[in-house]
Amino acid sequence: MLLALDIGNSTISCALFDGEKQAGSLSVSSTVQRSTEETWGVIRAFLSEHNVASDSITGFGISSVVPFLTSLFSTLARERLNIEPVVVNSTLDLGITIRYTDPSSLGSDRICSAVAGYKKFGGPLIIVDFGTATTYGVVAENGDFLGGAISLGVKSTADALSKRTAQLPSIELHPPASAICTDTRSAIQAGVMFSTIDAVEGMIQRFKKELGIDARVVATGGLSTLIGKYTTIIDACEPALVLEGIKLIHERVKQRPS
Repeated sequence: MLLALDIGNSTISCALFDGEKQAGSLSVSSTVQRSTEETWGVIRAFLSEHNVASDSITGFGISSVVPFLTSLFSTLARERLNIEPVVVNSTLDLGITIRYTDPSSLGSDRICSAVAGYKKFGGPLIIVDFGTATTYGVVAENGDFLGGAISLGVKSTADALSKRTAQLPSIELHPPASAICTDTRSAIQAGVMFSTIDAVEGMIQRFKKELGIDARVVATGGLSTLIGKYTTIIDACEPALVLEGIKLIHERVKQRPS
């Protein structure tokens, strides 16, 4: 059984894979400071909740954009599970070619979503990941990762408005009935949500124009399902795409002759 971890700037998403089947999932904050023992306690409780003994874990895959957490979970994999983890990076045999000027600078989450997205949908493909940042990845017809764009995330935008102003409140992330609002809370919701939707639609049109052909659009990340409700430009929502990519890359690395 594989334990896959997607470690982001705000959230750690975990999934258990029993072959092709996802047997359990969990999301916890990555901003809460935990000791090594407390972190192991979170994993142990997750396994226990799904009636999985720790010695049933035979694989450990990590995608991380937080270096000290990469080190922490890698140590736990080795010391508590006796497993050498597969930490996703651009030097692994990914099955796709990364056309970045410096492939090592590409986030492992974007690598994973590209691998899983291409496996599931083929190419050309545009992947929009709604996380702490909103990232765009463009995958060619042959699976090459061509590049993309990065912008401030939906929740990050809303939080910035609340934290950096004296009188603007926190909001729930859903759009109001109209863009012209008569109260402050709705006005923020309109500004954050509608500008996000309009930006996504505009960026996707730009990508398609530069590609010169149409492309399927897949959304992933925690807010993908929410945003997907309010635009027709997204063809599919796959919230667990990064975790699925970790599984695919782990399988590829472990099956490769040493």
